[in-house]
Amino acid sequence: MSDRHNDRGDFSMGVCTDDGNRLGLSLKVLGSRHKQRDNAARRVMGDRQTHWEGIYERTTPVDRSWHQDEPALSLELIAAAAVSRDAPVIDVGGGASVLVDFLIRDRYRDITVLDISGAALAASKKRLGDVAEDIQWREADVTQYESPHQYALWHDRAVFHFLTDELDRQQYRAVLEKSLTPGGDLVIATFGRGGPTKCSGLDVVQYDAEKLGAELGAEFRLLNVRDEVHLTPSMKQQQFTYCHFRRASTQ
Repeated sequence: MSDRHNDRGDFSMGVCTDDGNRLGLSLKVLGSRHKQRDNAARRVMGDRQTHWEGIYERTTPVDRSWHQDEPALSLELIAAAAVSRDAPVIDVGGGASVLVDFLIRDRYRDITVLDISGAALAASKKRLGDVAEDIQWREADVTQYESPHQYALWHDRAVFHFLTDELDRQQYRAVLEKSLTPGGDLVIATFGRGGPTKCSGLDVVQYDAEKLGAELGAEFRLLNVRDEVHLTPSMKQQQFTYCHFRRASTQ
């Protein structure tokens, strides 16, 4: 009896020890996988930044297919949002864009420009001169951006469509939801149906308003959609879809 009890006790101890070892091993494996995933994410972000730094260092505005002398449709939709000129607004991926010039012209006073490329941001700072000191410049991958405060308006022309991986889109949405105030406005432009399938050597995703709304979720209500045929500096046509969404006032 004692021997059987000891056997059971030894066996139970063995199971506990074995499970403990397995649990410890599982935690180590899990930790290793998390580390590998984090390292992979950092490599992707690093690769992405290296890619865009190279693009902006090697080219001038007229070499870039997305360049606009005047972002007329963006300005029209931003004006329709009717946010206060003192409200914080952010231009995502706006490093070398001239949108900031026009926002300054239109007397917006709390402007943030976010871009993954320091070279793109530097080009805009140089173009604006002393006025650049009034702008908040943020060098970061939007999927990892940690905003110091919330914005009343989020503008993105030609960033979201580069996020071909679902995880990247999830992270973008998480940053958007954290950064945009409830009731805030989202103006977002992507390649539309029939637009390019690649840009700057990278794959892209084409969207229409329905597909974009499905990505963003029910919290974002579509107010306006406009299609644009963008004429590149090399005189090629690109189909864009612009959408103006408003975030629900309460979650």
